[in-house]
Parts: sequence; C-alpha cells; structure tokens
Amino acid sequence: MKTRTLGTSGPVVSALGLGAMGMSDAYGPTDRAESIATVHAALDAGVTLIDTGDFYAMGHNELLLAEALRGRDRDGYRLSVKFGMLRGPGPGFGGHDGRPEAVKNFLAYSLTRLGTDHIDVYRPARLDPDVPIEETVGAIKEMIDAGYVRHLGLSEVDAATVRRAHAVHPVADLQIEYSLISRAVEDDVLPTLRELGIGMTAYGVLGRGLISGHWSTDRGTAGDGRAAMMPRFSGENVAHNLTLVEALRGVADAKGCTVAQLAIAWVAAQGEDIVPLVGARTRKRLDEALPAVDVALTADDLAEIEKAVPRGAARGDRYPSAFMANLGAGN
Repeated sequence: MKTRTLGTSGPVVSALGLGAMGMSDAYGPTDRAESIATVHAALDAGVTLIDTGDFYAMGHNELLLAEALRGRDRDGYRLSVKFGMLRGPGPGFGGHDGRPEAVKNFLAYSLTRLGTDHIDVYRPARLDPDVPIEETVGAIKEMIDAGYVRHLGLSEVDAATVRRAHAVHPVADLQIEYSLISRAVEDDVLPTLRELGIGMTAYGVLGRGLISGHWSTDRGTAGDGRAAMMPRFSGENVAHNLTLVEALRGVADAKGCTVAQLAIAWVAAQGEDIVPLVGARTRKRLDEALPAVDVALTADDLAEIEKAVPRGAARGDRYPSAFMANLGAGN
C-alpha cells in the first residue's frame, strides 16, 4: 500500500482510507460480522487510516471498531474521529457543540468506547456557530499537550475558519467532500490548505454510491437511509446524473478499470496531499476500491474524465437545503 502524509504536521497514512460510518449508520441495514471482516481485510491490505465519528449510531461505530481492532498493533493504524454533532433518540440532529468542556467530554467517551489511550486525528464534525473556532481548537490543543490526541483535524469548514484554527495550532488535515461531482473546494478551500501546508481527507469520493457505477434508476433509495434525502438522488436529478456515470464508464472501460476505481483515482490524482476515504461496508466493495491506488491517470486520461463529467455538470445539491448552510464549501 502506498502512503501519503497529512499535510506538513500530520501522520503518514495509507494512500486510501476507510470510512466506517456506513457500517453503523445512515445507509441502511448492515452486517456486524461482515463489517468486522471488512476492517480486518482493510488492515491486512495495508490500509492504516480509519475514520469514524462519535455520533455514528451514537457510539455504535466506535464500539464496532474497538471490537474489530482488538489485538491489532496500535501503532499499525491511525484513528480519525469526529465529534460535536448532537442527536436525540430518533433519526434527527440537534445542532453542534464545540464548547471546550464538551470537547473534553466527547473525547473521554471516545477513548473509552474505542479502547485506546489516544486519538490520532481529532476534529469537530461541523463548526459550532455559537463558539469561536479558536476556543474549540484550544481545547483540542490542550488534549494534544496532555497526550490524548496526536493531531488536530477539521471537517467541512471554509477557508477563513481553516486560517483561524491553524493560527491556534497546526492543522493536519481538513476532511471535506470532494469528488467528480462535488468540486467547490477547488475555489478557495484547497488553495488555502496548500498555502498553509494542510492535507485533505476526501469523503464522498463516490458521491454516496451515485458515481460508483453500481447505482441505477430502478434501484431507488428505499433502504438506503440518508441517500433518500439527498437532492442528487431525487426525481429527474438522478436520471441526469446517471448519464454522467455512463459517460465515465466509457473512460473506465478504455482504461481497464471500473467506474468506482476511476472516480477514486481521479480524487487521488488531484494531489499527493489528498487521501480519499472509501466507505466500503463489505469486503466486496473494499476489494473493488483498493486497486484504485494503482490506477495511474495521464494528462489525456484526466482530460477525458473532465469531458465526461465537467465541473458543475451534476444536478442537485449534495445535502438537503437545511444542511447546506453549515458546509465549508458548496456543491
């Protein structure tokens, strides 16, 4: 497995990371045994970056990972953990909490659930509009100084917030959605990260399955949890977006890879400072994603991909309108 470094201050990690959210939350029924087997397969293949959130099924995901990672060398993997999203017992979200005392409280629970003495990259999942980012980051810095956290990360914040956070403590990476159909980060966020020496972990590289090559109009979104709420999957939007996938399939066929592998490889090709996260819930999907790190895209390949899926060609926002205001970049 190839490796990349998260910015100038972050850890060395595998060139492809595993996003664990779907194993517990959001996208329909899961199989616990298969989830654990998938984590094991990822580690055995050299994947060292595993991403989770303390609010993924309210701690279920962290407990699942603790079980999957039990007995593994703690120095053999890096845990990225998001915190601060508030939830109730139902499916809804209740805002954000970035208060310093909450940061330490969330961290204590995560350390216990994960069965570890430190988190490698700790990050607020979203910006708390009522708490200055300097205060949230300051609390994480205290936890870094105390040895409970190794590196500071951010998630879904804009360029100005990145600068403010980085002034308090060096930011290792920003986690943000980036794919062929979600490219707003290219305007301000990505240039700022590169100016400051901050890496990026890119989630949603397959557009929640939309550009994986496996989605179809007759599949629908029943049973796929959060995808049912995403505007890109609704009505005429999904039909249009799938025409882009078919154009991409032609490029993938010529390259001798799958659509999913091409989409992942495209993200990785945007810079050595970017690590794609794949939300594989099964070994089958993981096995398809892993070869993407070896798909080398030439300038001609990139031009063909751009022709097949031009920036801005996708229809529909990446989140429902109520969530869009809290994102660090638009579509």
